[in-house]
Amino acid sequence: MSKVQTITPIDGSLYYSCEEHGLKDVDSAIALARPAFQEWSKLPLKSRLKYVSDFVDAIEKDKQEIANEITWQMGRPLSQSPWEINGFVERARYMMGIAETALNPYMPEEKDGFERWIEHIPLGVVAVLSPWNYPFLTSVNAIVPALVAGNAVILKHSFQTPLVAERYLKAAKTAGLPEGVFQILHLNHHNTAALIGHQQIDGVFFTGSVEGGKAVQKSLTDKFIPCGLELGGKDPAYVRADANLDYAVNNLVDGSFFNSGQSCCGIERIYVHDSLFDKFVDGFTELTKKYVLGNPLDAATNIGPMVKTSAADYVRKQIEDAVKGGAKALIDESLFKASKKGTAYLAPQVLIDVNHSMDVMSEESFGPVVGIMKVSNDEEAIRLMNDSKYGLTASLWTEDVESARTVGKAIETGTLFMNRCDYLDPALAWTGVKNTGRGITLSALGYQQVTHAKSYHLRTKK
Repeated sequence: MSKVQTITPIDGSLYYSCEEHGLKDVDSAIALARPAFQEWSKLPLKSRLKYVSDFVDAIEKDKQEIANEITWQMGRPLSQSPWEINGFVERARYMMGIAETALNPYMPEEKDGFERWIEHIPLGVVAVLSPWNYPFLTSVNAIVPALVAGNAVILKHSFQTPLVAERYLKAAKTAGLPEGVFQILHLNHHNTAALIGHQQIDGVFFTGSVEGGKAVQKSLTDKFIPCGLELGGKDPAYVRADANLDYAVNNLVDGSFFNSGQSCCGIERIYVHDSLFDKFVDGFTELTKKYVLGNPLDAATNIGPMVKTSAADYVRKQIEDAVKGGAKALIDESLFKASKKGTAYLAPQVLIDVNHSMDVMSEESFGPVVGIMKVSNDEEAIRLMNDSKYGLTASLWTEDVESARTVGKAIETGTLFMNRCDYLDPALAWTGVKNTGRGITLSALGYQQVTHAKSYHLRTKK
């Protein structure tokens, strides 16, 4: 049997290894999940909420140990990794808190002689496929509402972060979830396709690349089941002439380089009104130079390695191609001693004199690089922001709320921010347009994705 091998980006060594699951394991997991779902879905909502609350508590209790494992698996600075568990708990608690209201039957207006209502029925056995970049924050969006709504869940996590799946499984056992309600499988691409294409899987929730999303769709060609696809973005920011300059600089630098830029909703391209452009670029560049790239276990480090050397090399090529095409790189890489070719350590980079013919302004970078362009008005900014195959989030930096409303309506995106970025509010729908995918997680609408509607139409008078 093959092994899962997690190579840490910290030093390139083997950090974790475990047995890969095979097709027999897929069949066994589904066979266990089917009867578990039947019993789990019959429990009162309050009982399921108690189980899931204990499940979340068990993960929160081990926060510091889990933070250390996250850092070793994917390279985020240890000083920042505990924040992910805080966010995990926030989202989980919010979704549990709204469950009763969100899952209550919908009652249309009364009609004499009839009783009518719509119930939210759990899908059944669902597969959750999660990535490494925010291994708890991406997975909680589907796992918690799916369990609360009455589904059985099979989690397949990235080979880069297999210990996250193991932590979930440990928490499920600690919380006493009935056997088969929550399971994990360490699967390669072929066996993942077999899992989601299995006739006994009733829903799929995937977070990852566009190519990964296409592979999921291909595996479902013989089935008609709900499929949520969150496929990343090329998220823009627009700094208007009336923006608070220092505030915009501070927040957009963080939004661009937190987690080494490895965020589907991180800032990858910035458009600045020409009246602020020079000052904005100067401030952005100077603040970027203050970042400390290094071993993520060191307390002083606030930007760690990318997840793999190949990922860093991809961003390096984007930067090199942009410079060859006329872009100007404003950060001297030698300022960051840890940044070295042939490693996952890559200095943050700021580019100007960029345009949309360059990959760095059109293709997802998923790394510590951002291009900044000058614009003369809202119309130009809107045109450029919409000139993308993606549409996850977009942010406006302005003191004028009404202008933000007007401009925001014209931007093709799933979430529109004003004076903030790179954040998920669990009360709002997390969704996207274009190649960002389809489906919704979080908010009351997120429960509609893990259930199906069942209408009751009873004639009481003849």
